Amino acid sequence: MRVTKKSLALATTAVTVFALAACAPADGGVGGTDDGGESAAAEPVEVGIIYSKTGPLAAYGEAYHQGFEAGLDYATDGTGEVDGQPIEVTYLDDAGDPDKAVNHAKDIIGQGVQIMGGTVSSGIALKLAEQAEQNQVLYVSGPAAADAITGINDYTFRSGRQSLQDVATAGTFVEPDGAKVLVFAQDTAFGQGNLAAVDGVLGAQGADVDSILVPEDATEFTPFARQVIDADPDLVFVAWAGASSGAMWQGLDQQGVLDATTVVTGLGDAATYDAYGDAAAKVDFLNHYFPGAPDNEVNDAMVTAVEEAGGTPDLFTPDGFVAAQMIVHAIAEGGDDVDAMVGALEGWTFDGPKGSTTIRETDHAVLQPMYQVGLVETDGSWMPELVDEVPSDAVAPPEAD
Repeated sequence: MRVTKKSLALATTAVTVFALAACAPADGGVGGTDDGGESAAAEPVEVGIIYSKTGPLAAYGEAYHQGFEAGLDYATDGTGEVDGQPIEVTYLDDAGDPDKAVNHAKDIIGQGVQIMGGTVSSGIALKLAEQAEQNQVLYVSGPAAADAITGINDYTFRSGRQSLQDVATAGTFVEPDGAKVLVFAQDTAFGQGNLAAVDGVLGAQGADVDSILVPEDATEFTPFARQVIDADPDLVFVAWAGASSGAMWQGLDQQGVLDATTVVTGLGDAATYDAYGDAAAKVDFLNHYFPGAPDNEVNDAMVTAVEEAGGTPDLFTPDGFVAAQMIVHAIAEGGDDVDAMVGALEGWTFDGPKGSTTIRETDHAVLQPMYQVGLVETDGSWMPELVDEVPSDAVAPPEAD
């Protein structure tokens, strides 16, 4: 397996070198012996990880980064090598800026890097996917949840869940066929996107989907909460972001919405657990991951590795871990042939932190379990508690065109 070593001495990057050389096979060539009979160092496989080290999504980026390092160590049995070749990782900060991310991608691709990974931002992931296709390099996106990433091109994969899997998990709290489902969201692209996803998934399962879209600058939520009561839905799917979240949940609780029907929303990272106030115990949560949800050896290994490195496993830690598993597998099976790497990942089933995980061959969706979760008060703080694991086939997204 031959990989050309390119310089990655970029002023703005930090390089993690997991190993510098490996013992060579006796037959010479790359990783063999030179004319003097001494062992020659194997050329490293170079990987560029573009993620939010700084910027508004830095906390998510750090969770991904911690997971990636733990996953690389796990997938290479602590050697940092694949078949004697060191994996050399360059971490680049996108700072949440698509232009900065694209510039980083162009730089490393120009230097011969054939494997990219990372980013929390869906907008950035879509831009990097374009670069992957144009330059025929492997790209494994990170926690970015946009459904459009799935199936976008032959060279782009993802290591986390997508929005359609969130919506399908919400649907497991009721029987969708014949149910009245109300989407309660801000009247923004984010809220409208969630409405479209709910209509596309639960509507296709027979649900009657309606919505209440609230102006983004709203600060008084009583009239909107009354609209929810009047609609008398079987399920309310809440999609909300930003500083008004606390006031919104308080408004729904005070008007009796949380007592009158099933209200479901996504459980975010640990920093959000206390954001629901008294409403926390009345809300049902769909969840991608929290450390206590899975019960398997891979998750145990990831949690231990992250904690021993001084980190804290969180919502997007497994996305980094799985990305490392995928990249190591691609290198092991595909060598320096990108098309062979792609073929190695398509249809691959493996044990990840969330259990059995499959990369769907047709569109590269990641088929994985999801979780129903509740929040319980413990020593004055709210902590997640697993209610049920939802099997991967029950929340598999429709195949992308």
